[in-house]
Amino acid sequence: MVLRLGPAHTVADCLLATPSLGDLTIDDLADRAARGEIVDADGRRVGLDDPARMNTSVYLYRDLPDETSIPFDLPILYRDDAIVVVDKPHFLATMPRGRHVTQTALVRLRRELGSDLVSPAHRLDRLTAGVLLFTLRPDVRSAYQALFAERRADKEYRALAPVRADLIDPVTISNRIEKTAGDLRARVVDGEANASSTIALLDQTVSGGIYRLQPHTGRTHQLRMHMAQLGVGIVGDPLYPDIRPDLAELPDHGDFTQPLRLVAHSLGFDDPLTGERREFVSGRSVA
Repeated sequence: MVLRLGPAHTVADCLLATPSLGDLTIDDLADRAARGEIVDADGRRVGLDDPARMNTSVYLYRDLPDETSIPFDLPILYRDDAIVVVDKPHFLATMPRGRHVTQTALVRLRRELGSDLVSPAHRLDRLTAGVLLFTLRPDVRSAYQALFAERRADKEYRALAPVRADLIDPVTISNRIEKTAGDLRARVVDGEANASSTIALLDQTVSGGIYRLQPHTGRTHQLRMHMAQLGVGIVGDPLYPDIRPDLAELPDHGDFTQPLRLVAHSLGFDDPLTGERREFVSGRSVA
């Protein structure tokens, strides 16, 4: 939950005066503050007695009573004093949004590492697994986020989908993708292309074809849409090419038996602080 502080005397005053938090007492807030669940926009802990400032955001992480536990580990692939790289499982959101709060990679990492300064440098869809990078200090955050904003990070995905033999030769698909708030699916619309991916069939297994996907842009659901447009929708995709009829019974309700077979397989970049080449590879398989 994100709160805009108003003209009260302290942070506690503002929180207690917020209608949506009417069930929380000062003792509840004190417990949450002690656990580091009340922070500012940079992830720093906020004290309840701190003076409230106009137009300042405070983030309050709450345990939602209906939030489903995600029963998969979040292995750490690498850590130094600036970044931590994890191998995100399917179904775990990158950061809090909507009904997903504590069951997110960001909150898990902040609790595991005991630091409210952990922040994602980029994001993966909740249904996508694989390599995900977080920063550990505010002073390095913008440098690592710029790698992704400026497309200087090399990202490669793996997907399981029906075999289309002619895709042994890589094909690049480009179009314009837009997603409207409230719509489950993104759409291809007329206009200048803003989404581009290169896709190739790497191997054939008894379960289907294993594809290499290289996104050149980062639109929502881009890879899933491009695979569906090539006639090889990713196994386990509840939205593309068509909305699955049983969607209402899927992950939010505790059914983890049909993961999207899409993994952020590798991430490479020249470190913005040291210039060193870094390469990270997921241990997860799509087969």
